Amino acid sequence: MARSTCARVGYLAVAGVAALALTGCSGLAPSKSDDSGTGSAIVLRVQGMPAATDKAALEQFNRLADDFEAKNPGITIEGTENRWDPLTFSAKLAGKTVEDVIQVPLTEPQGLIARKHVQPITGSLKAWNHYTEFNPQVLQPLSDSAGEVYGVPLAPFAQGLVYNRALFTKAGLDPDKPPTNWDEVRAFAKQISAKTGKAGFVHEAKGNTGGWQLTMLTYTHGGSMETEQDGKFVAGFNSAPTKTALELLKAMRWTDNSMGQNQLMDQDDVVKQFAAGQIGMFMGTPGTYRLAKMKFGLKNTADYGITALPQAGGNATLGGAEVFMVPASVSKEKAEAAAKWLLFANAEPQYDPAIAAERAQALAKDPEAAVGVPTLPMFSVEQQAKIDAAIKPHVNVELEHFQPWLDGTPKLELRPEPPVAAQKLYTILDPVVQSVLTKREADISALLAKAEADANKMLAAEQK
Repeated sequence: MARSTCARVGYLAVAGVAALALTGCSGLAPSKSDDSGTGSAIVLRVQGMPAATDKAALEQFNRLADDFEAKNPGITIEGTENRWDPLTFSAKLAGKTVEDVIQVPLTEPQGLIARKHVQPITGSLKAWNHYTEFNPQVLQPLSDSAGEVYGVPLAPFAQGLVYNRALFTKAGLDPDKPPTNWDEVRAFAKQISAKTGKAGFVHEAKGNTGGWQLTMLTYTHGGSMETEQDGKFVAGFNSAPTKTALELLKAMRWTDNSMGQNQLMDQDDVVKQFAAGQIGMFMGTPGTYRLAKMKFGLKNTADYGITALPQAGGNATLGGAEVFMVPASVSKEKAEAAAKWLLFANAEPQYDPAIAAERAQALAKDPEAAVGVPTLPMFSVEQQAKIDAAIKPHVNVELEHFQPWLDGTPKLELRPEPPVAAQKLYTILDPVVQSVLTKREADISALLAKAEADANKMLAAEQK
């Protein structure tokens, strides 16, 4: 069968797990499947498209789809360019134009489950022999109180501190001894800025990333963004941990002058500047390595380093994943096909050492690909060790530069994003971060008080 790259999702074998590459492709024809699920053929429409420049992802996914379709006659995989959009999802769901498999950030599953917008696929998942070996930690955010599972994650991650090893060396710092607490981060950032003229540390601040990264920083200080009261969630950030976190940013920005000149950046902006050697440290995951190399042309990959997220009494980091779920409107037959696809595409490569090695070997043929970038294990530590050993001959990243993250992250509590309307909460918190970073006289207490009032109105409406 001839393959069109406009009907493909790109999965890359990295460190024995799958990482998703996303972009768009226009002109996708409507699905020809029998939406009633009673026809003999099922065309399964799945969200997510590979980047046109990411040839390795396209080629690997084409092989993946061919293999799946050969093993599952009557099911055809058709990708779409659409991304998760909370503003349009409900309308698409009502109009039955939503895909059969949707990709959502880890902020969304609990809300989708509560509103019955997605359906459980537990029965189909349990048909897999290794279902009981899933890491409970990665399934818990995708489950309801009765234990029904509504999705399969892809490349679970935990936030850390990304740093430029070359700038560390130029500043007289040891790149093999990255900071472990925020006092050290502040001192390191000041030294990098003074010695190199580059931004020592950067905090994202727009497109909801300001509130997102403030959440990470709050967790490291022992705080929470939302707390439960009388069975409902209210804002919890107008407290000492978040205030201390913002005071830290304010001091680094205005007292130390160690955060550079551009304070209104999102993740792409920051990674692009990092790839160009302009940033010493920022909060991110190991997956930013691929973004820096593949999208923004990081030339000297040996400059990339990452350590566990520094702490200030919280002993915690923010975890997450991309999650694939099945809308409630999808027919039973298509839901069963979707579960088969998710197990084949997401779970099996992260469990089976032979599959992981095969895909890593294929991916490594592309000199621009990144094989070996670590993520959190989907299954047991023992199984992950088998995966790591299987792909070791094909790893083409400086794995030792990820070791501080690998060593330190298991010692931290992995905390999820705020449980109710996290993205809306981040929208409220972005201006707080922006004010602190752009206004020397910003009143942190007043900013948080206003944000708390706005957040509580929003949360009350969300929980009616």
